[in-house]
Amino acid sequence: PAIAAIIPTATGDGLIIDAGLNTVCKPVNFLQFGIMGSIYMKEMLGIKEPKIGLLNIGSEVGKGNETLKHAYFMLSDSNINFVGNVEGNDVPLGKADVVVCDGFAGNILLKFYEGTGMFIFDILKEIFRKNILTKVSALLIKNEITKFKRIMDSDVHGGAPILGVNGLVLKSHGNSSSKTIKNAIIKASRFAKTKVIDEIRKEFVNMEVENVEQEL
Repeated sequence: PAIAAIIPTATGDGLIIDAGLNTVCKPVNFLQFGIMGSIYMKEMLGIKEPKIGLLNIGSEVGKGNETLKHAYFMLSDSNINFVGNVEGNDVPLGKADVVVCDGFAGNILLKFYEGTGMFIFDILKEIFRKNILTKVSALLIKNEITKFKRIMDSDVHGGAPILGVNGLVLKSHGNSSSKTIKNAIIKASRFAKTKVIDEIRKEFVNMEVENVEQEL
């Protein structure tokens, strides 16, 4: 199982998987995350061929530790649209629709995203409150600011699904607002109407996971 968290990117919504459930992973787990993330983006966001990237310290083949190197080749040999390694600065640019990583790196990346959003709005508030001209400017672009705030607002997405379990599970922060819970319920309703769980189950039945793990 893995937490799949939606994030904003320059090209639209992206997905981090795993966003905090598994801090230590085998190479095959990264493959499983890639498959689940691909299915989720197809079913929930309507992306026909989601680009799958492996979070790493460099974009070149052979980067990272042995686990990531093995994971790279397993993802390359799969039938998903794997685009290779992606670095941290590639994530907000949307170079991959699905960012595959272990839960340790994924949770740090997700929290950094959330903190960056708050930081940006604090800076904008300071700028627009400086003088009468900046206050007028803020009024002129109020609608655009509202749109940007919505893009960066994690509450909009409600909860993050835990994929790989035999049922529909959404996880939200312990301090979630009523808005978050409302959106989580809406998302759960949409999720229930998709084939995400069935498609994941079908893919995993077809995978020779046990044989792969023995080889590693």
